[in-house]
Amino acid sequence: MEATDRAKSVPPKTLVLGVGNLLLSDEGVGVHVARELMEMKLPPGVSVVEGGTGGLSLLPLIQGAERLIVIDAVKGEEAPGTVYRFDMDEIRDRGCGLITSVHSLGIREVLDLSALTGKERHATVIGIEPKSMEIGIELSDEVKAKMPLILHMVLQELQLAANHR
Repeated sequence: MEATDRAKSVPPKTLVLGVGNLLLSDEGVGVHVARELMEMKLPPGVSVVEGGTGGLSLLPLIQGAERLIVIDAVKGEEAPGTVYRFDMDEIRDRGCGLITSVHSLGIREVLDLSALTGKERHATVIGIEPKSMEIGIELSDEVKAKMPLILHMVLQELQLAANHR
């Protein structure tokens, strides 16, 4: 059973969603992180999904989760490889002028649509400033070097979520 199928059959308490286009180098960092997390033993109630460029098709998965952690490439006008961590409320408060997804329909828009259902969920975005958006499946050295940090940050978020249950 694929991760996406499991996530549809049993709604997770915590959903880790790696998004991005795997064929555009650093734009696929979220998918790379999701794949690494799928190889790890994670706490019960946690599902990891490669969201790819799913856009609105991710809405049912997001709506089923109580806690959401999104990994994505984001533009924040910092040096390539800069890692960001924001709760969705912080991104909304900033107006997303500084931090934006590199997708045409970004995860922020999907989360905003999800909020219209009235269900409250805690959502965190862990993003990384891309260097390359060229065609290719390899991450740039700057982004690849931050993979251990991103994985550590996700695991910390999962620990915090487990402590608040």
